[in-house]
Amino acid sequence: MRLSAAINSFKSSNLISWKTTGKLQQTLAGCIELLGKTLHSGKVSKVKIWPGFAGEGRYFEFHSNLIPASIDFVRESLLCTTLCKDGYKIRTVEHLLSALEAKGIDNCRIQIQSLDSEDTEVEVPIFDGSANAWVEAIEQVGRKEALDRCGNNVEKLAPYLSEPFYVSRNDSFMVAFPASKVHISCGIDFPKNQLDGEKEIFISQLDPEVPAIGCQWFSSAVLDDSYEKHIACSRTFCIYEEVEHMCSMGLIKGGSLDNAIVCSATRGWLNPPLRFPDEPCRHKVLDLIGDLSLFARSGSQGFPMARVISFKSKTEVEMLKKLLLTSWTATVGGHSLNADFVRRLSGITVQET
Repeated sequence: MRLSAAINSFKSSNLISWKTTGKLQQTLAGCIELLGKTLHSGKVSKVKIWPGFAGEGRYFEFHSNLIPASIDFVRESLLCTTLCKDGYKIRTVEHLLSALEAKGIDNCRIQIQSLDSEDTEVEVPIFDGSANAWVEAIEQVGRKEALDRCGNNVEKLAPYLSEPFYVSRNDSFMVAFPASKVHISCGIDFPKNQLDGEKEIFISQLDPEVPAIGCQWFSSAVLDDSYEKHIACSRTFCIYEEVEHMCSMGLIKGGSLDNAIVCSATRGWLNPPLRFPDEPCRHKVLDLIGDLSLFARSGSQGFPMARVISFKSKTEVEMLKKLLLTSWTATVGGHSLNADFVRRLSGITVQET
């Protein structure tokens, strides 16, 4: 393979330089097939993941339509990452993509279907709310060297960050610094409301203080053996007092205590035990890996070689903004911020809010 040609073909900003990892691109050694209930629609979907050709990357197949797992096809959606092309949508892709990126599956065809053949929108199964099911399935079939359609192997490239940069949305921010390896630090904060009277009651209904979560930080070199042990098994979480609002927006129809950890502002965790004291924060790292995998190009590594710091705080500023707008938005809006981060890496203009 001519590396110079491959590198020059990658679309990215001047923040990134592509370099070889010294490794060859990989794919699955066999086929994975899993069936399960979905989180937001509540329907059942089936996923088959087939070995892929080197240089073709990860992509979904839905009703014979091919949708690359790329930032170019990400559309705004609440509480999940959604890919969209030609009127077809695939929702909640982040846990599956997180497992594939972390386990080094660079090329594969992800065939997905809803049990309702008329659907133009489908969702990846949620399982227990973590990436465990995908990691276990990948481990079971194993991986192998990927070959292109001419039978040649292909070197795996990685994006190296050349200078620091940041993105922000409301009370969330992400900042990245050049580094020789991948490292991430993630923080979340659910502070106490400090307003009085009716405003406090109203805001508390939208953004309740959640002392059982509080302020958490987790750091990891995310693409090594620590992923399977410390990140993949962390489950998605939600705030009990916000469930009614989410349901009214047509979300979490398939949600239950079996596929999420649920925390009440007054009663604490409703379905203990947690797998880690900081499981909510670890799950945000899981999501981030999946979302940043959308920067991958032609079987390359998606997560940049950088030290990435991500933080989300439910501040009074954002609470007051919601009060003035008399509207509700999703808790810990990390997916939109993650997408902004990848768009900046790709050289796509991002408007900060």
